[in-house]
Amino acid sequence: MRKLSIAIDGPAGAGKSSVSKILASRLGYTYLDTGAMYRAVTYEALKKGLTDPAEITAMTKALDMEVKPGMDAMHVIVDGEDVTPFIRTPEVSGHVSEVSAIGGVRTAMVAIQRRQAEKGGIVLDGRDIGTTVLPKADVKIFLTASVHTRALRRFKELEAQHPELSLEDIEADVAKRDYMDSHREISPLKQAEDAILLDNGDLTLEGTAEAMIAICEKKFPGFSK
Repeated sequence: MRKLSIAIDGPAGAGKSSVSKILASRLGYTYLDTGAMYRAVTYEALKKGLTDPAEITAMTKALDMEVKPGMDAMHVIVDGEDVTPFIRTPEVSGHVSEVSAIGGVRTAMVAIQRRQAEKGGIVLDGRDIGTTVLPKADVKIFLTASVHTRALRRFKELEAQHPELSLEDIEADVAKRDYMDSHREISPLKQAEDAILLDNGDLTLEGTAEAMIAICEKKFPGFSK
């Protein structure tokens, strides 16, 4: 059975992380949440009060970062500390696009991600996996949905812990992140020329995973047998 490298890109709130975990589990593959890695860098920069790109780049290069699979999610360990519980706050979400747009940060992260993907049997999700991180990935999928649909998903995730946030606030933030991610100078969010577009606005997470397996099966018949 061939072990594929599967690149899943798409905008914020498209469900990339959730469906990638399901897909990796179904296939017996490793899941690498690249977005969580950038969130970890953002968290560390905020914790240290850094705003200068050069300082954030230097900090990133000095970080001892590793990723480990967990029962519920991939865990990001930075300098011996599991920072996973702290990287999906509204504060981190509000700054991750600008931090991830820093060239030095992306260079450092891409090197780590490529090393993780070398052996195949891996699912990576992010915003530039198919275009920059793994341009020769076996299968590339661009996952998307409307801004409203993606904002509603994020609202449901956050409403219990952050009741002060409104759907309108989150929709504005999602639209802002779309613009920043797609207009950044280095590795902007865009669909790779050979990526398959998948709109999951009307699909469940399980349904989206099924659609992705069908895409892989069409390109590599019998790969999952």
